[in-house]
Amino acid sequence: MIDARQLPLALYVHLPWCVRKCPYCDFNSHAVPAGGMAEQAYVTALQRDLEHAATGAAGREIVSVFFGGGTPSLFSPAAIGRVLEHARALLPFAADVEITLEANPGTVEHGRFSEYAAAGVNRVSLGAQSFDDERLAVLGRIHGASDTARAVDELRAAGIDNFNLDLMYALPGQDLRGALADLECAIELGPSHVSHYQLTLEPDTPFARRPPPLLPDDEAAWTMQLECQARLASAGFEQYEVSAYAQRGRRCRHNLGYWEFGDYLGVGAGAHGKLTQVATGKVERTVRVRHPAAYLAADLPQERISESRTVPEADLPFEFMLNALRLVAGFTAERFEARTGRPRAALTGAIQRAEARGLLERRDERWQPTARGRQFLNDLQELFLPV
Repeated sequence: MIDARQLPLALYVHLPWCVRKCPYCDFNSHAVPAGGMAEQAYVTALQRDLEHAATGAAGREIVSVFFGGGTPSLFSPAAIGRVLEHARALLPFAADVEITLEANPGTVEHGRFSEYAAAGVNRVSLGAQSFDDERLAVLGRIHGASDTARAVDELRAAGIDNFNLDLMYALPGQDLRGALADLECAIELGPSHVSHYQLTLEPDTPFARRPPPLLPDDEAAWTMQLECQARLASAGFEQYEVSAYAQRGRRCRHNLGYWEFGDYLGVGAGAHGKLTQVATGKVERTVRVRHPAAYLAADLPQERISESRTVPEADLPFEFMLNALRLVAGFTAERFEARTGRPRAALTGAIQRAEARGLLERRDERWQPTARGRQFLNDLQELFLPV
């Protein structure tokens, strides 16, 4: 049986509003309504939601907190502080807890990061996406390249040197030179972490319904990925996940918790959670009500939960691999057993099939995706589906 008390526990807080929704985005985000985003009411709802979620955590320690969205930087530092203060009152925080706030460079006000830092935020993720103003306009972003540079200056003035830059490639009208130029601009700003990922046309988004012209083809996108990976490596960024690159000691602890099949409480409209029960070792997944209006309208905490289920034991290998195979370092059999409660023999057939197809290899005590496995990750993950 899984010893839940040995698993890292994180907290995800979803803040669902944006100034406007980008045409490529399929996240649960909503343009701020004409009447405002009901900050105070939403924070109060989050506090009640936290109280309900914490009852299943049995006093376990929080190792990371992530405010995601949406655009969390639309919320005031006082609101962020209220959420953190309430969470600390319910569950202990690790002495070195990582607390990340996502921010849009176009919503950063002078001096505001100092207030976020005072509230407890010690890591920021900036949605730069590109440093080409023409590309940013096509993506529907509300900021320009200069806004990202200004936001980084504000971060440093606030004493926050641990920050991530989100950067996309294979943008409409972008060539290899443009992708590398974006990367150079990001590197010059001195982030501790870079999330570098390809623009994809997600279903039910405006871009999927009306694809933008001049999208790079697959071969061009693959060349951009390889060249940018090489440049990031030469700048001291180690790739540790499909789209995550970090300076030494600056990997994102919160996201590692997801990829290593740790536990996390998820609160806020549409938030997902995963919690291993201390008494039974069963893995429970929850989903909150998706729309902010419905989330706010709920009278009881239970009414904010739209889905709650126990993960069947037969599904645990696939659910574990859906995360672990994104990691460059892969996984160990010991980690699989400790996080799922299943014997390593449950993986034998799928591992053999993956090896035979050149998608997985063993190095010392770890199983790692090969270069081919990383290129065809979906195919590799599907081999672990229950049969």
